[in-house]
Amino acid sequence: MTVLGLLLIALGGFAAGSFYIPFKKVRNWAWESYWLVNGLFSWIIMPWLIAFLTVPALCLVLREAPASSIFWTFLFGLLWGIGGLTFGLSMRYLGMSLGYAIALGFCAAVGTIVPPIYKGSFGDLVTSISGLTTLAGVLVCLVGIAICGWAGISKEKELSAEEKKKAVEEFNFIKGLLVAIFAGIMSACMAFGFSSGEPIAKLAVENRALPLWQNNPVLIVVFAGGFITNFIWCVFLNIKNRSAKNYIDTRTPLINNYIFSALAGITWYLQFMFYGMGKPKMGKFDFAAWTVLMALIIVFSNVWGLIFREWKGTSRRTHRIILAGILVLIASTLVVGLGNYLESIGK
Repeated sequence: MTVLGLLLIALGGFAAGSFYIPFKKVRNWAWESYWLVNGLFSWIIMPWLIAFLTVPALCLVLREAPASSIFWTFLFGLLWGIGGLTFGLSMRYLGMSLGYAIALGFCAAVGTIVPPIYKGSFGDLVTSISGLTTLAGVLVCLVGIAICGWAGISKEKELSAEEKKKAVEEFNFIKGLLVAIFAGIMSACMAFGFSSGEPIAKLAVENRALPLWQNNPVLIVVFAGGFITNFIWCVFLNIKNRSAKNYIDTRTPLINNYIFSALAGITWYLQFMFYGMGKPKMGKFDFAAWTVLMALIIVFSNVWGLIFREWKGTSRRTHRIILAGILVLIASTLVVGLGNYLESIGK
């Protein structure tokens, strides 16, 4: 079960680490325009579509779910939406490699440790071999993220301003760093949203939904909160920057822009669809699923960063540092997997 869980989460990590790529094909649209189209598909259309296909009596489940669970799941989605919004900005200013590493580093730490503390189960983790092993995996993950950040700082020192902007057009390290830290902390609210939505998932199973799909109704609620945050901000920017015309401006490649913005949104949604499928299969240590997801997202995003030559012009030393960071992150997922295995045999 643990292996399947890790595999599903790995698919989610690949989707999340890849979703920003279609945006490279969007032409002559402001950021807020293609981000809003992306959000419509990733946070509204896809969650409802997949939930309708996989959860019997979906409307009944949402109607009978505890009001407190709906409220907190929605609220954490609203807060997470702020993180998702600023996460997109961190990609603009830092690029895929560095932006993902810094933002998700904070996201992994906060989103992994806080839920078991909130539930009062953290003490159980430090009194068993399996729990300590899993926590060690979390620590290894944070070390790997720190190494990736070190590589980013090394890149900052080695490249001229012109060289940085060739790879990342709007590169700004200080602005991007502040945005990425804030985005990472706020994005951790997604982990809290899943925890708050457990009664909804349980109700879905009671109404004949397969356990594999139990979190799909939760995604509807948490993403609704996230969409509202992003919708308000993007519309504000559309008005402020006079970019609302993007949606109908025939001087831009409209069909192309809509297709690739939608593709980005669909790819992004797959991240949490697979995460929602894999998390229940992590057993007692499902809290570590968040760390595994964050680590794998950073791995895949850095691979794409290398493919798109975001590290072009840096020294072999910097390349070795970023490679070491990726390898440490991969190792962290193996350590977490070992912790889950030890738990399954009662250690």
